[in-house]
Formats: sequence, C-alpha cells, structure tokens
Amino acid sequence: MDDFKYIDGQLFCEEVNINELAKKVSTPIYVYSARTTDDHFKRFSSSVAELKPTICYSIKGCANLHLLKRLVALGSGMDVVSGGELFRAKEAGVDPSKVVYAGVGKTDREIREALEFGIGWFNIESEAEFENISAIANEMNCFTKAALRVNPDVADARTHIKTKTGNKGTKFGVDLERAKRFFQQYGNDKHLELSAIHIHIGSPIYSPEPYVHAVNRILELVSELEAQGFKIKTIDIGGGFAADYESDDSPSWEDYGQAIVPLLKPFVSKGGHVILEPGRTISANAGVLISEVQYVKAGGDKTFVIVDTGMHHLIRPTLYEAFHFIWPTVVAPEHVPNVRKKVMELHDLKTVDIVGPICESGDYLAKDRAIPAVKRGDLVCIFTAGAYGMVMASQYNAMPRPAEIIVDGDNAFIARKRECYEDLVCLERELVKV
Repeated sequence: MDDFKYIDGQLFCEEVNINELAKKVSTPIYVYSARTTDDHFKRFSSSVAELKPTICYSIKGCANLHLLKRLVALGSGMDVVSGGELFRAKEAGVDPSKVVYAGVGKTDREIREALEFGIGWFNIESEAEFENISAIANEMNCFTKAALRVNPDVADARTHIKTKTGNKGTKFGVDLERAKRFFQQYGNDKHLELSAIHIHIGSPIYSPEPYVHAVNRILELVSELEAQGFKIKTIDIGGGFAADYESDDSPSWEDYGQAIVPLLKPFVSKGGHVILEPGRTISANAGVLISEVQYVKAGGDKTFVIVDTGMHHLIRPTLYEAFHFIWPTVVAPEHVPNVRKKVMELHDLKTVDIVGPICESGDYLAKDRAIPAVKRGDLVCIFTAGAYGMVMASQYNAMPRPAEIIVDGDNAFIARKRECYEDLVCLERELVKV
C-alpha cells in the first residue's frame, strides 16, 4: 500500500521517524513518501504496459513541483485542467507532446498558452469550445489535436455524487448521440484535428467493471465513426482508479489492467494509441497529514479531540463525507494497526470526534471514531492524504497553509515552505488604482 509503517510503536515514513521530523519542522505538515510515489507509478505503468500507452499524471490530485519532477523523470506526461497546472507541468520539465488539457472552462489566454507550448491534445467539452480553440489556432496559424470528451453514461455505485462525471446531464463532455453529430460537424477541421475520444467516468472507481462497460461503449462509437469515414487515432480512458483509504479496499492495478488491456489491444494492434490519466491511485497513499492534538474536551455525551489542522487543510471529510484512517503516531504494542479500517477490532479504544480549529460546525476529520486515547501534545496521522489534500487547502480563518515534506529513504526535504502571517497579506499591501 505505502511506506508508512510502525516500528516499535512509532510511525515512520520510509526510514524517517515522524515524531522526530515534526520536532524539526512543526505541525501541521503534509509528508510524502518518494519511494511510494515512484513504486505506484511504476506498478501502474507495468499493469497496462501491453498497450504502450501515454500515461498522463493528473496534476489536480497532488501538484507539488518536486513530486511532479519525479514523475516526469519516470516518463510521465501530465493531465492539466488550468493555465496554472500547465505552468506547473512546464516547470516540472514535461514533454509537451505528453500533455492533455482538460476542463470545461478553458479561457482564451489558457488556450493560447497551451498552443504556444505545443501540447499533445485538448480534451473538448462542447461545440462552443471546439469552435473557439479552432478559431484561436487559426489566428495563431498553428495545428493541434483534439479528443472529444464523451459521457458513456456509466458510473460506479460507490463513487460520491459530487465526483461522478460520466453520467448524462453532467457539465462535462457530450453524450453518445451528440458525439456522432459532433464529428459530422467538426470532424474535418483544418486547425484542430478531431481524431480522439476521451472519457472520464468519475473518481474513485472501486471496480474494473465500470471501465469495461465504458470502454466497450466507446469502442462501439469508434466503429460507427470509422464506418462514416472518421479515423479515430487515440482513445483516452481518463483516470479515477481508486486508492486504499481502507486496507485492501480497492482493486489492484493488475485487476484494472487485466480487465482493460484485452479490450483495447485490438485497437492498439491496428495502430491506435491509448492515454490514461491516473491521479489518486498514484499519490493518495503516498501522502499523509500530521497534526498535533491541542485539546481533548467533553461536550454532552461526546469527546472531542481538537487538532491543529482541519477542513482548511483537508476538506474531503466534510465535502465528500470521505473516510481517512486516523491514528496516533506513537502507540502501545497492542495498538499497532496491522490494517486500516473504519472499525478497528482492538481493545481499549476511545470513541471521539476529531475536529479542527475552524469556526464551522463542518470542520471535522472524523466522527464517532474509535482510536487509542490521546492527550494534548500527541501527534495523529491522517492517512491517504496525498490526493486532493494540499491542492484543496485554503487560508480560511486566516490560517496559513502547512509545509510539504518529501521523504526519500532516511532523508527529509522541505518541498514547500510553511506559510507565515505575512503570506496572508502580502498581496494586499498596496492599494493600486485601475
């Protein structure tokens, strides 16, 4: 799963003692395992190697520049959804031809920047967007490729409603019938080659079956389009591959590969190209959020553990009702977790709500959670926080954002400095007339 483990009751990231690390850099901190990041990318790549795909890591999951550079060094491309993410991809040294640009609201400025950089593909969300990108490419006298985002009307029942994206009626892409008309109208554009199909059915997807259904529907569409004279060169099946928020809760990469690869091999054998956009499956288990207990208080029939992080640093629990395994970083031998589950079959646990310092009732990380007893000054680890954690952090309540640490073996590096109070106001110092 990852390289976070307890040794004699003490949590380590690779060979680094988490409590000793926290003494040096304070809390809260995001901690990433370089070895886990590398291992996950390599294993995911191996599971689909027969397709010889372009793998474009989804920056929106975890955008730290140093982690992006590691992935680029392993051969990764990048899936971006904004001009800022494109800038990060450039700074990471990505090959422009391995960049896929998604997102429903691309601005003219962002489109021009992407064209100037020479990205591989735009994922097209609508007729109006296609026309706009084509017009800008014409104006710039350049040529680029497009993948039409198609909604196959497939979803995983376990995917949260706020992260389902492959159904009819979402703001993303077009449905299957519109896709056919789309190619009739735009399939011969001179500046924007419409020769690819893109899907993204949501995240996380806890079974290979939704991919099987979605890919089969797309392959049927490809056959129909090719019968009408449109050559589909590329199929991008998106991302959404799950991570283990609980031990062994998700399919292995091999499970996904064994289901998906046979479906797409005939397409590849005929010269077709496949793109995948993994995000959380690479980075989620590779990162944790470390926090210090500030107070333990009683409230009615509840006990609250108040920590120095919260919804401003990890919004997933309150936004998506998401589960994160949370455990003290130092425990007695009988409390060393051999698995990470919502319900831990261990003795002498205390049922608590783990909450943050933000002035919102929704500022919680866990409710009615049984954990070993903790006291002021103890550290807790919020596991599987390497995806949609720091990238969604804010400065709400004028709280500076935490530092990010990368651990590589027995070395730890500050990969993003902790914000200070000056960072909260530095962009407001001057009043400039417009």
